[in-house]
Amino acid sequence: MEEILNIELLHYKDFTLTIGRILFVFAVLLANVFLIKIISRIIIKRMTTTRIPDGRVHAVVQLLKYILWIVAVISCLNILNIDITFLIASSAALLVGLGLGMQIIFKDFMSGIVLLIEGTIKVNDIVEIENKIMKVKEISLRTSTVLTRDDNIVIIPNHKFVEEYVINWTHNTAPTRFIIDVGVDYSSDVDLVTKCLLQAVHNNPDIFIGEKYKPFVRFNDFGASALDFQLIFWSHNLFRIESTKSNIRYEITKIFRENDITIPFLQVVLHQNEKNPPPEN
Repeated sequence: MEEILNIELLHYKDFTLTIGRILFVFAVLLANVFLIKIISRIIIKRMTTTRIPDGRVHAVVQLLKYILWIVAVISCLNILNIDITFLIASSAALLVGLGLGMQIIFKDFMSGIVLLIEGTIKVNDIVEIENKIMKVKEISLRTSTVLTRDDNIVIIPNHKFVEEYVINWTHNTAPTRFIIDVGVDYSSDVDLVTKCLLQAVHNNPDIFIGEKYKPFVRFNDFGASALDFQLIFWSHNLFRIESTKSNIRYEITKIFRENDITIPFLQVVLHQNEKNPPPEN
């Protein structure tokens, strides 16, 4: 058996490739796969019992995978008697030669590491970038996968989350506040309008009502053609909040009609001076 393992498949100067070394490399890689699975399950189980957010658990597991794979690859190179310092020097020379083209890739890699370590953006977070609401599905080293409200999958370079202005709607555990603007006719009873607006959110399952999070109505302004009100409420349904707002508007329209409250529309009246008609061509 030892003779079979020592059979040389390739020999060049100080480098010798044998069957035993190849099998040893496969054993290390296979052991690394099982080790990652076992440790990941233990971490997920323990962190879940301590009520740590799922996104944070995912970040820890991802970092663990990258570290273990780096250790496994270095171990395999040592088994094959490949000089790591030579590879590092060669890679550095190659990267310098590639120049600016690789800078963006390295920027994404470094941004991915920052995201996984800091945890400012996590899996299942609702984020807003360039006025677009998206849900983070996966964070990798170079790119992140997000889901839009149109159920489209978008691949975003990680530097977007680090360098640009990003609103994380789920960074805190508290519900988020939302506003629906409503205009009513000047002849409307403002107290009745307030009562009807609050009634519209009373039985909505997406509305969060607590001691500090009670829906309320604000008389916002005297508009050009309407009395402007704001219905303010809190909700945990961040990603699909537009559907929640739509349901509330349906309910507002229904309740207003039952109480003879009119939502005016902009009207433009043109007055023609009969004494000075426009000249005929």
